[in-house]
Amino acid sequence: MISDRSITARDLDGLYQQYNRRERVHPDPLVFLYAYADVRDREIAGLLASSLAYGRVAQIYKSLCCVLEKMGPSPLSFLNRSTRQSLTEAYGGFSHRFATGKNLVNLMLMIKDVLDRYGSIHGCFVSGLTIEAETLLPALTRFVAAFTAGNAQGLGHLIPLPERGSACKRLNLFLRWMVRRDDVDPGGWDQIPASKLIIPLDVHMHRVGVRLGFTRRRQADMRTALEITRAFRQIIPEDPLRYDFTLCRMGMDGVSIM
Repeated sequence: MISDRSITARDLDGLYQQYNRRERVHPDPLVFLYAYADVRDREIAGLLASSLAYGRVAQIYKSLCCVLEKMGPSPLSFLNRSTRQSLTEAYGGFSHRFATGKNLVNLMLMIKDVLDRYGSIHGCFVSGLTIEAETLLPALTRFVAAFTAGNAQGLGHLIPLPERGSACKRLNLFLRWMVRRDDVDPGGWDQIPASKLIIPLDVHMHRVGVRLGFTRRRQADMRTALEITRAFRQIIPEDPLRYDFTLCRMGMDGVSIM
């Protein structure tokens, strides 16, 4: 436990060594990505998993089992041979919190469209990447615009819109999974620097940021996410999200850093 707001990389590295282990991942939705050696399958599973990563952890896990088991060993092959009709037959009765089967089918069809246009989800994201940007926010905004093709309404809450100021927690979580590579994050998107990642901000990480003096803002929005990310970047410039899983896992276990 750390009791001083003046936190250091050494403090965080001690926690990282203790918590950043694959055996601690379950039932985090990240656990589903380990089944896919091919990054093209992993990115599809990752986007679906992160999009549904809200609500009770047990329900998230149950919903993702339902979605991914029907796709078989290769989500890419599954989508390549799917049609709106076949997806509706498979997922029309799906429900997860605010998400309906129709929302999920629309998301899968948008993924399928991105694969047709860019070859991969990674290719779509990289097409909006700029070297000079401090973070991935501009690329994320372009990605969502290209991904939804201006028609996000049919997705419900599955894909947030960065231009509205949302912290985009689930999209930033997806990017962490796909960009970083260590014992927990499987990576695969090697063309994107981890230094530009943005903290996946939720209520717990907002509370951590406030306690550590990284932000004074009360809203858990994108501005706050960027403030907290900048503070972590001062500690470890090349990998500001290195401690994200560790701090979230501690929160799930009811362990406070303060």
